[in-house]
Amino acid sequence: MKNKRLSKDDWIAAGFHALIDHGPAALKAEALARTLDTTKGSFYWHFKDVPAFHTHMLTHWEQQALNGLVAEIETKDTAVATLQRFVQSSKGNTNSAAVRAWARTDTSVAKAVAHIDKARLKYLTTLLKRCGVGNPDLACALYAAMVGIETLPDNDETLGKNALTSLVDLILALR
Repeated sequence: MKNKRLSKDDWIAAGFHALIDHGPAALKAEALARTLDTTKGSFYWHFKDVPAFHTHMLTHWEQQALNGLVAEIETKDTAVATLQRFVQSSKGNTNSAAVRAWARTDTSVAKAVAHIDKARLKYLTTLLKRCGVGNPDLACALYAAMVGIETLPDNDETLGKNALTSLVDLILALR
């Protein structure tokens, strides 16, 4: 066993790697401890139990999927540039794809995903309005494409980005 002291963030990162590689069944203290070459005691030092660990993972994902993302893309650029950055953020987001798969088997995860989807769709609708597109159905269609792109397995990232860019361009041409 290693002597390195692990943080909550180390455990959460290991949890996401396990979720991506092996699915929700891998989100257990003993399996994660083996992966990190440490004891379960380290896990329980940071988390009351496995459900508390799951809650921390979801909180981390929610922060990244919305607040962290918005803070990252909001600049003094044009509304169109901000829109493009937001749409492109969905491609290659393996954590979100893994969390969506987890949501199919866990109602608390499904609630977190629904909350984030609602907030992200609202933000996307606002971005489109800033670009002069007021039809909320277009925001919904674009968001559905974003979610679909992030869940495609082993898709060429460039192709997905090109498709999303073309869709944004098409929507903006409708203004």
